Amino acid sequence: MVSETMMRRLAKPMLFAAALIWGSSFFMMKGAVDVIPTFFLLALRFTGGAVLLGLFCWKKWRGFTGDYLWRGAVIGGFLFAAYSVQTFGLTQTTPSKSAFLTSVYCVLVPFLHWLVMKRRPDIYNLLAAVLCVAGVGLVSLNEGFSITVGDMLTLAAAVLFAGHIVAVAKVSPDRDIYLLTTLQFAFAALYSWIGGFLFQEMPPASVIDGDLLLQLGYFIVMCTTVALLFQNVGQVWSDPASAAIILSLESVFGVLFSVVFYHDPVTARLLAGFSLIFVAVVCSETKLSFLRRNKGTEGKA
Repeated sequence: MVSETMMRRLAKPMLFAAALIWGSSFFMMKGAVDVIPTFFLLALRFTGGAVLLGLFCWKKWRGFTGDYLWRGAVIGGFLFAAYSVQTFGLTQTTPSKSAFLTSVYCVLVPFLHWLVMKRRPDIYNLLAAVLCVAGVGLVSLNEGFSITVGDMLTLAAAVLFAGHIVAVAKVSPDRDIYLLTTLQFAFAALYSWIGGFLFQEMPPASVIDGDLLLQLGYFIVMCTTVALLFQNVGQVWSDPASAAIILSLESVFGVLFSVVFYHDPVTARLLAGFSLIFVAVVCSETKLSFLRRNKGTEGKA
């Protein structure tokens, strides 16, 4: 049995690992989607994730009731829609831009909460929104003040990811989150298979090679199952402000991996936009509580 002290020590490394894993997925997804059509790629990813997570928490199935099905279907639908739109957008933009534009969902969540649950955003949410809009403008708008289709799709995916978080908050109270997550993966896989067979062609077996199998294994095991587990456990044993800051590093890792492995070009303008979006995410997620805490600590010293 792992002690509480050890879990608190492991919490932040777990969150850091989750951000690192998800950040690495953008450039890998860019390569995989060039070989396997979007819906089939997501179908394989979510099917594998549902099986692995379902086996990991097999004891929790004793608490299964019928209402888990509609709840899983709803949040699985949001997850499927978000990842589908994001992946289609990734085919028409760079991995680094996709990483930061997707992170906009963190800023959008409080406003969707206001719409659905009547929780008014605070001054930090409003400040984050202003910074985020400025950052998105620097990242996405070109000299002619137009935005590419890929960037538009990625921003639409950010809205859907925010909707997914609000939907989870709405349907998950008093339900086992691991069991619910397994079912959302299963339904997302089902929707992906349906979309693939209806709108895309099954990729030929000849495209499958060792590199592609390694990529699929990484998406299923690391990006879908391990990272999610690390996030859930890490957030339980860490304070919310620290967890939010560490997880927001996903977008930073996304750029670093894209530049190093995908040779993604990054200009001064893009860096300025990335910085504004990152500050907006940190502001929205933490309310800058880490600054106030530091001030309080200095005063006591």
